[in-house]
Amino acid sequence: MTIARVFVANRGEIALRIVRACRELGVEAVLGASEVDMFSPAARAADRVVCIGPGPSAQSYLRADTLVAAALGTGCDAIHPGYGFLSESAPFAARAREHGLVFVGPPPEVIELAGDKLRAREEAVLAGLAVLGGGDASEVGFPLLVKAAGGGGGRGIKLVRDAGELGALLSLARSEAGSAFGDERVYLERFVAAARHIEVQVAADELGSVIALGERDCSVQRRYQKVIEESPAPGLPDATRDALCEAAIAFARRISYRNVGTVEFVLDAASGEFFFLECNCRIQVEHPVTEAVTGVDLVCEQLRIAAGDPLSLAQEAVRVDGHAIECRLTAEDPERGFQPSPGRIARFAVPALPGLRVDTHCEDGTFVAPYYDSLLAKLIAHGRDRAHAITILSAALEGLECDGVRTNRDLLARVLADGEYAAGAVTTTWLEGALPALLEGVAA
Repeated sequence: MTIARVFVANRGEIALRIVRACRELGVEAVLGASEVDMFSPAARAADRVVCIGPGPSAQSYLRADTLVAAALGTGCDAIHPGYGFLSESAPFAARAREHGLVFVGPPPEVIELAGDKLRAREEAVLAGLAVLGGGDASEVGFPLLVKAAGGGGGRGIKLVRDAGELGALLSLARSEAGSAFGDERVYLERFVAAARHIEVQVAADELGSVIALGERDCSVQRRYQKVIEESPAPGLPDATRDALCEAAIAFARRISYRNVGTVEFVLDAASGEFFFLECNCRIQVEHPVTEAVTGVDLVCEQLRIAAGDPLSLAQEAVRVDGHAIECRLTAEDPERGFQPSPGRIARFAVPALPGLRVDTHCEDGTFVAPYYDSLLAKLIAHGRDRAHAITILSAALEGLECDGVRTNRDLLARVLADGEYAAGAVTTTWLEGALPALLEGVAA
């Protein structure tokens, strides 16, 4: 199969990233842009840009019918959904397929299965993976998490500390799940107090080959949202690292996964045990750290797999070189409860440093619209070891200029300078607990 023209159904830094990957492969890129994104860097870089509607996502990037029509109208062979928006929408993938378009991702049946957390857990067990509890509260025990079966992105999660809280939080979780995902089903999961969030990057082609491209540690989180990610995971025994990769491959094989995806785990820092969490059927925000240490262009790999090509390398050829760390620069005000900070950027500049990669859609004059995610840029440092990567990233943040909107730059710098983070010993609850001290005196 030949893919000659790809419709990019996204915006911001990931849209620009996809356009550049298309150019690398000699494939034309058509960008679908909202009215406010028509003159963005991604729009200027694409071979063609078409307006898909007004600024609000519900009237543009979330309109599956509009996106498919725009792809067909511009003679595209495929649709790349990026991350967020409709990237994990089984109906969108199915609609694309029905109209003869290649969806750059797994088949809709796989997306539907993985998006249903209950079904995904059942498949994980059948693949030989451990999961955290299940059943009713008496079986799971307290504290526990209530999770939306159709949830994602950290939404639809409630921590229940004792039986007295269960009824009210169950009702609240069901209500929120119904509003956010159109699915009120929830399930219970044992809460791991000292948890690390470890995920494994997998790639699978149409011929049935599946490989793991190492793991990432995403434990620095706020409200279940990732802030800093790195690869390889610090302080992880090689046996655990290998077992995580083997488990991810087993799960991917079990559900007949295709294309690039991520299998996520909770690792108990106290016992060293790990448990299946979920599978993300898309490119991840943090994919550059894996690209940095393996040298594999994951977006190009996505496009090749979608065209029916075999994987570009075998498992035995996967090598991890050095250490990479990514931080997410966002237009938020940490001193005011991380309130979004839309507006126009007067000056945007990041120092050019050896080992530093910057994925961004921002430049002088960029308008940060209130309709979208607050992500401005991803700063990725690749060093000979973890300490070197921290040094590079810290220098990048120190020299970064972003005038006109409030950002989390200073908070990120303080996280990197913190002794516990430097020791590689943080868990998923660490940042929330450390925030008061980290925010003291921060001027965003």
